[in-house]
Amino acid sequence: MTIQCKVKSIQPLAANTFQILLHPQQPVAFKAGQYLTVVMGEKDNRPFSIASSPCRHEGELELHIGAAEHNAYALEVVEMMQHALQTQSDITIDAPHGDAWLQQNSERPLLLIAGGTGFSYVRSILDHCLSQSLENDIYLYWGARDQSQLYAQQELAAIAEQHRHVHFIPVVEAPEGEWHGKVGNVLQAVEDDFDSLAEFDIYIAGRFEMAGAARERFTQHRDAKSDRMFADAYAFI
Repeated sequence: MTIQCKVKSIQPLAANTFQILLHPQQPVAFKAGQYLTVVMGEKDNRPFSIASSPCRHEGELELHIGAAEHNAYALEVVEMMQHALQTQSDITIDAPHGDAWLQQNSERPLLLIAGGTGFSYVRSILDHCLSQSLENDIYLYWGARDQSQLYAQQELAAIAEQHRHVHFIPVVEAPEGEWHGKVGNVLQAVEDDFDSLAEFDIYIAGRFEMAGAARERFTQHRDAKSDRMFADAYAFI
C-alpha cells in the first residue's frame, strides 16, 4: 500500500548514518521486523527496515539509513528526505513488506544478529519484545567496523542491565583506542559463544552475503534449524 509521508526530522546517529522520522498521512499496520520501501520512481522502490516497533511508534515510522558517499543507493534517499524536510513536501512509501517478522508466540530463545544499520531490524524486534513483556532469553549481537558505528551501544547496555533476560554483545572489526568487547567477525563471535543453536529462533539483518553465510555456517556447524532462521535476504537468496 502506497502512503504519503511528511519527513518530521533527520538526525545523525554516526558518521554517514541518519535517523529519519516519517509521519504517514494514515496509520501503517506492520509487524516487528518488517520493512518499507521508499518510492524513488515508477520502478524504483528502495527497502529499509522499520526501526520503530509496532506497539510504540505513536504513528511515526523510524528509519536508520547508512549513506556514505560511495553508497549512492542510500545517499540519494537521504538527499530526497532532506529536500522534503526543507520544503515540507511529501515523500511516498510502500508498506509493509517482509516475512521475517517476530514469531511472537514462540517460546524459544531469540538470537538477534545485526551488521551495521541492520540494527534497525533487530531494534524493532527487541523493543516489541520488551513492550510486550516477553520473557524469552534474547541475545543481541551487533557487528560494525568500529565502535563509533555502534550508535546505540549505551542504550543497549542499559537495557541489558535492566532486563536479566537480555544480553548485548557488541563486535567490532577494527577497534580504536580502549575497547573491551569482542573483535572480529560477528558470525564468528556467535560461533565462539554457542556450541549449539538448535533451540534458537535466529533473526539476521545485514548484507545478503552475511545472511547467506550465517545460514550455511549455523545449520552445518551449530545445529541451527533453517526454518527457525529469519531474514529478509532469504526471500532472494
